[in-house]
Amino acid sequence: MLATALFAFVSRQQIESKQKAEEPKKGVKNIVLVHGAFADGSSWSRVIPLLEAKGFKVTAVQNPLTSLNDDVTAAKRIIALQDGPVLLVGHSWGGVVISEAGNDPKVAGLVYVAAFAPDNGESLNDVAQTASPGPGNEQVKADASGFLSLTPKGIFEDFAQDLPMSERRVILATQGQWAAFTTGEKVSKAAWHDKPSWFIVGGKDRMINPGLQRTLAKKIGAQTLELNSSHVPMLSQPAKVAAFIANAASNVDSKGLASK
Repeated sequence: MLATALFAFVSRQQIESKQKAEEPKKGVKNIVLVHGAFADGSSWSRVIPLLEAKGFKVTAVQNPLTSLNDDVTAAKRIIALQDGPVLLVGHSWGGVVISEAGNDPKVAGLVYVAAFAPDNGESLNDVAQTASPGPGNEQVKADASGFLSLTPKGIFEDFAQDLPMSERRVILATQGQWAAFTTGEKVSKAAWHDKPSWFIVGGKDRMINPGLQRTLAKKIGAQTLELNSSHVPMLSQPAKVAAFIANAASNVDSKGLASK
């Protein structure tokens, strides 16, 4: 009789363990960060340690900024290296990149940070022209090879105006040159149609009109946080940005379903 009871207990434990294993796990541990134009992976330098302290595995993509396809390919190489589902985060131009790269089956959710979020068949230009441009766009200059950079005035007054001047100078010195034709390259299928999305609006952004950001966040059905920040909230308000990203990562499951 004791053996029968023991067998029943073990069988019940095995069934419960199997059922638990079959349940979708909430939350993902892998976070991939995609920087925007006029930047590199170091634009996430203040957010990365905060996320790692919460137990997440974090990787920043280094975009070549030479074409949409090149940047999407760079993101997908990093996604492929992750050992499970991924939360994909994009800043500025990086929002265009994650809208395409986010179709990768390993991507469970998307976070847009002061970013563009184009629809199917749309380019950055298509999205940008739906609202008045931020004043910083007047400081974008093209070189003889067709690559774009921001002037010192653009960096200091429009891109990162809420950072100490010493940090603005570092951004100026490390900014990535961006192929001008990429602004007209179109996303084939916008991943936000199928993946849960989050959006951080930079309320004092002088590069992407904050009103446009709010419109995009509403259009894609994103859970939204607005910060009183410049175009680079991940540098000026890293704790709030990291907390928002961590919350997104903890509230999406491996099948890309936001928990209620």
